[in-house]
Amino acid sequence: MTDATDLLLDIRHLTIEGKSGGQWHPIVKGVDLTLRRGEILGLIGESGAGKSTLGLAAMGYTKSGCRIAGGRIRFDGQDLVGASARTLRGLRGKRIAYVAQSAAAAFNPAYRLIRQYCEAPVRHGVMSRAEAERDAVQLYREMQLPSPDEIGFRYPHQVSGGQLQRAMTAMAMACRPDLIIFDEPTTALDVTTQIEVLAAIRKVVREHHTAAIYITHDLAVVAQMADRIKVLLKGDEVEEAETRRMLSDPREDYTKSLWAVRDFRRSPPQPVPEAAPMLELAGIDASYGAAKVLDGINLSVNRGETVAVVGESGSGKSTAARVIMGLLQPDRGEVRLDGIALPATSRRRPKDLQRRVQMIHQMADTALNPKHRIREVLGRPLEFFLGLRRDARERRIRELLSMIELDPDRFIDRLPAELSGGQKQRVCIARALAAEPEFIICDEVTSALDQIVAEGILRLLDRLQREMGLTYLFITHDLATVRSIADTVVVMQKGRIVEQGPKDAMFQPPHHPYTELLLSSVPEMDPDWLDRVLEERRAAC
Repeated sequence: MTDATDLLLDIRHLTIEGKSGGQWHPIVKGVDLTLRRGEILGLIGESGAGKSTLGLAAMGYTKSGCRIAGGRIRFDGQDLVGASARTLRGLRGKRIAYVAQSAAAAFNPAYRLIRQYCEAPVRHGVMSRAEAERDAVQLYREMQLPSPDEIGFRYPHQVSGGQLQRAMTAMAMACRPDLIIFDEPTTALDVTTQIEVLAAIRKVVREHHTAAIYITHDLAVVAQMADRIKVLLKGDEVEEAETRRMLSDPREDYTKSLWAVRDFRRSPPQPVPEAAPMLELAGIDASYGAAKVLDGINLSVNRGETVAVVGESGSGKSTAARVIMGLLQPDRGEVRLDGIALPATSRRRPKDLQRRVQMIHQMADTALNPKHRIREVLGRPLEFFLGLRRDARERRIRELLSMIELDPDRFIDRLPAELSGGQKQRVCIARALAAEPEFIICDEVTSALDQIVAEGILRLLDRLQREMGLTYLFITHDLATVRSIADTVVVMQKGRIVEQGPKDAMFQPPHHPYTELLLSSVPEMDPDWLDRVLEERRAAC
């Protein structure tokens, strides 16, 4: 039996409200939460459930426009609701750390990674700057970051999304805090990297007797990480139980619906009589400075099909997208659209060529200007590409919002901060559609979304493809998504294509060894899965 002195966090009857339209509305509704030292509590639920709001409240923090309207939060016996700003500053970063969902939005783009790592331990007097730099390298190594002695001296934009997420996890661990709030820390990671990061998180929690709140929409991940699971729905607690009991015998219908296997499959594409590919990458090499990132990439996409590109972080998936968009000039090779070579950079491409190829970015949080209302976000491409003004522009904005299943009257004047993650991603889709493109690159568009919202986005993309004859290049590390939407699968590793072919053939053995590694790294809804896989891989070494 755990002694009462092990109780680290005690939240009682917590109510948090958010202000919208001049009125306060409940976000978290009288929720209780307890956490003991060395324990991991999993918080799950769909978008808008209040998971992140509750996690931030564990630090005594609420976002702008929110307030704690009732209840108490005690950390190690100390009341955080009534604590002074000075007291909270002394706790945050040192004894309580936070790993944000969007690493791209969490880092300061003007400073190198290692400087940002060192800030908390130096400011709180935990280490000297030299000690903190040495510690950073050690944690970068534990997080399986490439070139751990050097990667800290890069800027955030010089590493991949998955690498940035791991660097942020290391940064949160810098002071070896008593409590870490992990808010979707493996969202941006490929399945092979995710295993190592999950193992590293569990190791540091166990070795330092650290408590953690693990917020996620990935049920298979929470099965590996949590001792207990709490399910939230629209700010209310649905149920809570020890992990194995929750997995084997959920009591509430809502929890059972989360556990149910989702089986979305896109409609088969209509046959297209044209034999020539719509888009081709022919012999593409590309580099960032002296580092070669793409090596001899040959890839073709037929009109009306969906080609999924998969591979671990740093494999070159997003770099290939940048080359297609003209954001990175290749060292060798060319990109062809309908057999015609595109100018290597976007600024040299005529406006109509830019219009025909659009991109939906991975991080909706950073892809939308936080100061622009949705009317302006969608209106600008309508003006730039189609020359629409005034009434015609307004009508088309409303049509686009209806197309992505958002009520124009409710959403047209909202700011991005007033949208959920799924709603932001829908707006990013609408912005791409505003140009009336033929080819869309979808870069990890569902990676940050819970299963229910992600399925809605996939259904939306499928419907738009059928109605508008769109062609997709779908970049993802989620093999379940690949099974749902792809016609053709391309596997990349270290800048090269190692295997490609029709989806049905790609998921049947024999596989390339790297493809086999990807398939074997997809988490299962079994609390023993991670330990079993780690043991198998240690034995194979």
